[in-house]
Amino acid sequence: MPYARLAPLLLAMAVAPAYATEPLQARVDDVIRPLMKQQDIAGMAVAVYANRQAYYFSYGVASKADGQPVSPDTLFEIGSLSKTYTATLAALASAEGKLDLEAPAQRYQPALAGAPLGKLSVLEFGAYSADCLPLQLPDDVQSPEQVLAFFSAWKPRSEHGTRRCYSNASLGLFGDLAARAQQQPFADIMNNQLLPRMGLKHTYLQVPKTEQGLYAQGYDAQNQPVRVGPGPYADEAYGIKTSASDLLRFVRLNMQPAELSPALRKATAITQAGYFQVGTMTQGLGWERYPYPASLDTLVDGNSPRLIREPQATRRLNPALPALPAAWYNKTGSTNGFGAYAAFIPSEGKAIVLLANRNYPNEARVRAAYEILSQLGHRE
Repeated sequence: MPYARLAPLLLAMAVAPAYATEPLQARVDDVIRPLMKQQDIAGMAVAVYANRQAYYFSYGVASKADGQPVSPDTLFEIGSLSKTYTATLAALASAEGKLDLEAPAQRYQPALAGAPLGKLSVLEFGAYSADCLPLQLPDDVQSPEQVLAFFSAWKPRSEHGTRRCYSNASLGLFGDLAARAQQQPFADIMNNQLLPRMGLKHTYLQVPKTEQGLYAQGYDAQNQPVRVGPGPYADEAYGIKTSASDLLRFVRLNMQPAELSPALRKATAITQAGYFQVGTMTQGLGWERYPYPASLDTLVDGNSPRLIREPQATRRLNPALPALPAAWYNKTGSTNGFGAYAAFIPSEGKAIVLLANRNYPNEARVRAAYEILSQLGHRE
């Protein structure tokens, strides 16, 4: 059946486990169906955790070419949501005594010795507050040698710790330093240590051949098929591909880490601590948090383009604020063909994951997640 005729049928057949109640199904349908139509999204996977249960809802198609329907196991690119995995990797190294987050970068990358950036702390790079590094490295900076030369020649633009500039370059260096502290390649630590230790069996930096059939096709602004390509710090900053089921597990374990090892429990607390204050948002490592209850306007503003594209005044919190149960934690992520969002509220025991094979505005993601979670009531 051609996609044009198949898509409406699939959209009407949201898939959820048997224990998803009809009212919950209807609530999610009422939010997601109009969103997909408005944003011209081919397929979405939604996962919700509430009342100690996981619920999955799948819409549309993973690929327009073959009409394969989305399922909870469909693999999506999650873009900058990958930063929360990188942060967890670094936090685990800290918890196990392998990485000092307050150490200068040059301790783990001696080639930065003598460069201004080399004197700044590992943590500052993880919180985008070492200096106003660019969102992306220049196009002509590709090889590891060129990346290192770029950092070595960097001239400070502000007093470190006073400006937050959201940056793949900053977070990428953060992940690289964490790997160097362990004297292993970043991808090896992610693939062979962090992901297995968290029980994430369908989360990848590079989707293996055996799983290619589950890898959704992304679509760009012109509705052309596209997938993320290689680049400097791609693995560290935006390289994760995962399913709604695996991503919800990752988010739930951040919210309810009791089943994790002691070191991983400590790592989740490190990522959720508050290190810098940026307006109403408190910057953790990977995660960004807001006092709960948080207004929709606050969350929309905190995930707006200006927080990504423009420098923001920031203030170092010393000592860092501990992780808070009564907080809204979230992170967005995008590639050219995918859009993702995850949020969780520990005090309410609620979490949500939105995955789409199209990059659509953050505001629409936040509004959808907020509307769904706000209808779930309080924790039992």
